Amino acid sequence: MSEHNHVHAHDHGNVFHSHAPAGRMRLAFLLTLIILVVEVLGGWVSHSLALLSDAGHVLTDIGAIGLSWYAMKQSEKPASEGMTFGYYRAGILAAFVNGITLILITIWILWEAYSRFQHPEHVTPTWMFVSAGVGLAMNLYLGLGMRHEENINVRSAVLHMLGDAAASAGVIVGGIIILFTHWYVIDPVLSVLIALLIARGAWKIVKQTVSVLMEGTPSGVEIPKVVNAITSVQGIQHVHDLHVWTITSGRNALSCHVVVDGKMTVEDTQKLLRDAEHKLVHLGIGHVTIQTEDPTHLHDESILCKNDGIEDHHH
Repeated sequence: MSEHNHVHAHDHGNVFHSHAPAGRMRLAFLLTLIILVVEVLGGWVSHSLALLSDAGHVLTDIGAIGLSWYAMKQSEKPASEGMTFGYYRAGILAAFVNGITLILITIWILWEAYSRFQHPEHVTPTWMFVSAGVGLAMNLYLGLGMRHEENINVRSAVLHMLGDAAASAGVIVGGIIILFTHWYVIDPVLSVLIALLIARGAWKIVKQTVSVLMEGTPSGVEIPKVVNAITSVQGIQHVHDLHVWTITSGRNALSCHVVVDGKMTVEDTQKLLRDAEHKLVHLGIGHVTIQTEDPTHLHDESILCKNDGIEDHHH
């Protein structure tokens, strides 16, 4: 079996190294902790469920940032005999935990909002303005600072922050309405809107992370295009046992068997593999493992692996 990493393949796997160093994550953690304290106190003093909902979301921000930092440190660990791909998946697991936590927070907010609809509580708008204003400013500062990251784990943390910023803005608008109309039911209404905002983002994260953990085909990679890229290399007659998956966000891998002329020299085969790798790296696949076979080698005509029994066509 021949395995190569194309020289043009860039290391996107650990985005934290270049764009989100530990210092920034630590600052984000501390500022988010301040937001949490301010919003919990503000929500308690003002009796605002919307503010407490936002504080609940902020609590998951702290978890998200803490997990992101942990994942960053884990992904720096080298591969070992026990973990041959290294610890890149730590970030995906962290993002999955974030998503599930957000869904649970959403359920709590909706349940509490239902109770508030039955019995609206008197809300003090002044504390809503102060607390939500602090949350809005800090979350915008943190979220906009890291919004261009590709790593799904950083994106999940940024999503928390920008979602919080939007929720804080909503709380401020709600406070203005309550101040002038005394329509206290606006507070649980805002809570429901915040919950839906959280749930939408959380569901996306969970779907993406489950796809990675299930070794699904990476988003943006089309199997027919991959097959065409490989078979367009002169000398490759057929491709089968094809697998394409994501090791972690931005780091896609491929393995397959290709049928070539049995009379090819090793040198010819290496050139053919380099050509295939060059085409694949431009489709976003940088970690490529290709096994060459001659036409007499028994193989299934199907492009994808049939997985019939435990025997895997590798000889």
